[in-house]
Amino acid sequence: MISGKSGLLAMAGLMAVASIAQAEEADLTHLPKVSTTYAAPKTSWGEPDLRGTWPIDYLNGTPMQRAPEQGNRIFMTDAEYKERADRITALASRYDNEESQDRLGQGHWVEMGEVNRRTSLMVAPANGRLPEMTAEGKRLSALMRSSWRKDQTFDVPTDFDSWDRCITRGLPASMLPMMYNNGIRVFQSPGIVAIQLEMIHETRIIPTDGRPALPAAIGNWMGESRGHWENGNTLVVETVNFRPGASATNIVTSGSPPENDTPISTSAKLEERFTITGPDSVTYDMTWTDPVIFTQPWAVRLDWKRDDAYQFFEYACHEGNVQLRNYVTASRATRAGVTLDEVE
Repeated sequence: MISGKSGLLAMAGLMAVASIAQAEEADLTHLPKVSTTYAAPKTSWGEPDLRGTWPIDYLNGTPMQRAPEQGNRIFMTDAEYKERADRITALASRYDNEESQDRLGQGHWVEMGEVNRRTSLMVAPANGRLPEMTAEGKRLSALMRSSWRKDQTFDVPTDFDSWDRCITRGLPASMLPMMYNNGIRVFQSPGIVAIQLEMIHETRIIPTDGRPALPAAIGNWMGESRGHWENGNTLVVETVNFRPGASATNIVTSGSPPENDTPISTSAKLEERFTITGPDSVTYDMTWTDPVIFTQPWAVRLDWKRDDAYQFFEYACHEGNVQLRNYVTASRATRAGVTLDEVE
């Protein structure tokens, strides 16, 4: 039992500490509003100038989905931040370790990003995780084929996904960070914004001149986009007319489903907002809605940083690519009971 002035003061102190702790915890669940006050420079034809190179390699290592135990927290605690910093530092050291041992491994292939306090790239639903699939979504997912699927056999090209075959990483996956080739370049001309992607050498063409949409019957791997400008600093893009076949998520984005089996329907819609928040910064907000596949929409936020010195590498995916044939040969040999000794 607490009594007297000192006891009351002690209780008040404890309550204040608890209140501060609760406030700090509550702040970790708050997603700041995007600033729209920056007066973006204009192109010579009068549109906001989004041109430049905006690689997202620094975000590699930030998971797409949030760990369940982190609940609705947008940002990490100090302990979680230290744990991630230690992990990314260890992974980033693999290159030097391999060099010192004169060997080649993942350290020469995987580019780790910078440590940040975000628990996940996803900001909606509130738990930062992909929503439940519909019954139809689960059925279509079970039918998808990929080199990343467990216990799958291989006989024909369609046993591989569109990324395996160097066709496309699709949307929205192509706008998310991965282990390498994270370059994004934005070009503009009157009434057109073009977004060049280093991975799979694709370029998104986004008309901003008010032209009508294509008929729904015309589908594309990357969909059909239309954009317009708001507030003098924000490019708003809506993309529809998706061709089913690619996966909406990709395994090489940390924290994504591991088997490239997130289907896309013809009802899918991608809504994006590119808000110029400073001379070298853009806030990228994306919402994916596919009522055939998911029970609710999901959303991602990335903070882009300008790096016009970033160099694109050619993504010569097909050059000397014998992996599909090797998968098929190995799969058939396994089913035929051929052993390694027999092959040798």
